[in-house]
Amino acid sequence: MANTILVGAQWGDEGKGKIIDVLTENADIVVRYAGGNNAGHTVFIGKQKYVLHLVPSGILRKKKLCVIGNGVVIDPVGLVDEIKGLRKLGVKVGDNLVVSETAHVVLPYHRELDAQREVLKGKNKIGTTKRGIGPAYGDKAARVGLRMIDLVNPKRFEEKLRLRIKENNEVLRALGAKPLSFKQVLKEYHAAGKQLKPFVANTVVLLHQAMRRGDNILFEGAQGTFLDIDHGTYPFVTSSNTTAGGASTGSGVAPNKMDEVVGVMKAYTTRVGEGPLPTENAEIADLLHGMGREFGATTGRARRCGWFDSVATRHATMVNGIDKLAVTNLDGLDTVETIKVCVAYRHGRARYDFVPNDAQTLAECEPVYVEFEGWHTPTDKARSWKQLPPKARAYLKAIAELTGAKLAIASVGPSRDQTIFV
Repeated sequence: MANTILVGAQWGDEGKGKIIDVLTENADIVVRYAGGNNAGHTVFIGKQKYVLHLVPSGILRKKKLCVIGNGVVIDPVGLVDEIKGLRKLGVKVGDNLVVSETAHVVLPYHRELDAQREVLKGKNKIGTTKRGIGPAYGDKAARVGLRMIDLVNPKRFEEKLRLRIKENNEVLRALGAKPLSFKQVLKEYHAAGKQLKPFVANTVVLLHQAMRRGDNILFEGAQGTFLDIDHGTYPFVTSSNTTAGGASTGSGVAPNKMDEVVGVMKAYTTRVGEGPLPTENAEIADLLHGMGREFGATTGRARRCGWFDSVATRHATMVNGIDKLAVTNLDGLDTVETIKVCVAYRHGRARYDFVPNDAQTLAECEPVYVEFEGWHTPTDKARSWKQLPPKARAYLKAIAELTGAKLAIASVGPSRDQTIFV
């Protein structure tokens, strides 16, 4: 397996949690390298459902080391609660989890600022989860952020927090929000820091020692390509680099140490929140929601749904250097009569074979479709390529060819055994 980066090739929620869980069988270490607890990975093991926000999905397998890298922003209180929740479900969380000492901390004023800024945007809101992720990354870029290495040093943390609360309370008052209590925040975060201190370490050194041993490392992406701060549908994006390049900056493992990139995409397209979605379609959205599918793991919001967009996934292949594809949720299309696939965009007289960088232009684009016959056969029991209906195989081959990468995995359900290696 060597060093593998797994990324979302759409707008997030592609089913990465399940694919990571499957690939972790052959990995020694799983590294989360970007994002915060605004992300959610859902994994089913038997009938038990696990929803992970900060802890890498590898935690659900024995004898795997899980690392939260320096590129992640961490809500310490949220992480403590997540660890407690996993332990209640019988999942071991101890020396199998390590947290980077240079990962930045999400604080209550980040969440308040996130919410207030969204209110100010009105109809132009981004659709943020209001978890404080953007403001935390903003402080990181402004060089005023607090890190895990500060959190686990009580005296230093108190001094730095006092200054940050004082400054941010002025901003919150100006926005019409209630100021925060320094004592209350300090008490809450001191308690979280005390519980997290045993997990905190220099993860860059740890990962390089592991590579010298010959360990296989899986780098776990959060969100998707088109939520990337640089390459996504800006400003309707998250605040981190969700693409493959983020694996190096978010972990300290150099690009020339990476061996392959696996891109995960649904057999159709979804996104949560605001922003352009060229293939959005009410009919397929109603179908999928009616099946109880496509509700956000983090927020519970109904996802917006549309036909497969090969223009977007081809762009994602280019940006990420995707070598292999994992296509999920094929079974969601089992009852569809005619399946559409977007192969280009039309904007007035212009035709686009790539994703325009301007979100307004993308929102005005009309998709150019080709159609495929549906297979009208349940695929959830298929366990091999040959067991898939011929029309389902033809569809998978076509979207892989349009995307420009090799099809490696087809998923026909949430369980581990509902995974077909092509």
